[in-house]
Amino acid sequence: MERNVVGWFEIYVDDMKRARAFYEAVFETKLDNLAPEGSEAPGGLEMWAFTGDPHAGGAAGSIVKMEGCKAGGNSTIVYFSCADCAVEAARAAANGGRIFKDKFSIGQYGHIALVEDTEGNIIGLHSMN
Repeated sequence: MERNVVGWFEIYVDDMKRARAFYEAVFETKLDNLAPEGSEAPGGLEMWAFTGDPHAGGAAGSIVKMEGCKAGGNSTIVYFSCADCAVEAARAAANGGRIFKDKFSIGQYGHIALVEDTEGNIIGLHSMN
């Protein structure tokens, strides 16, 4: 079975409550706690996943808080698919983040915008419109 190159992503955060509020507001979704119910995560690990369909295109992933892994300053950008990336960019700015680069054309491949989340991570937003 062929798969997309990216199979999973993790965005590291320092303040899980703040980061969850940011991502849930920007993408108008609820994140799912990946810790087994009634158990405490080992080593201070806390993961909240973006809801996804394993049979749909794209990759699933989560925001993660883990001792020893600081947020921000990384050199990898995860791109989220959007109907119009300017909408999510505006939501990011309204929810404690900031627009790093406004929506711009990438020719036949659509448009992208880059935003900084509440933890200092740069994430990409992609849309065909």
